Amino acid sequence: MARFDVYANLGKSKKTTPFLIDVQSNVISGLATRIVIPLRNLNGFKNVEAPVDLFPIIVVNGKKYLLDTPQLAAIPLIELKDKVDTASAFQTTILDALDRVFGAY
Repeated sequence: MARFDVYANLGKSKKTTPFLIDVQSNVISGLATRIVIPLRNLNGFKNVEAPVDLFPIIVVNGKKYLLDTPQLAAIPLIELKDKVDTASAFQTTILDALDRVFGAY
């Protein structure tokens, strides 16, 4: 399990939120949870103008998704079973979005 790995969402919201990105530091291990950010289908945001630095677009398996940064959460490790991709190419974008949430500007 590595930071920026993308996992299939196994929860009830998997239709609108098919993936979760693990954003927890690799240094923190041994916990029963991981901090993730949901990746949402773009079709639910057609008429919404969201700040791109807070809600960037992330590509997973060639398809675009909205990173819903303010909805980050800790979920049980057991829910992250199916790794489907890595978002490591978007590391800077994801960290910038987290900085926006936590006021690191």
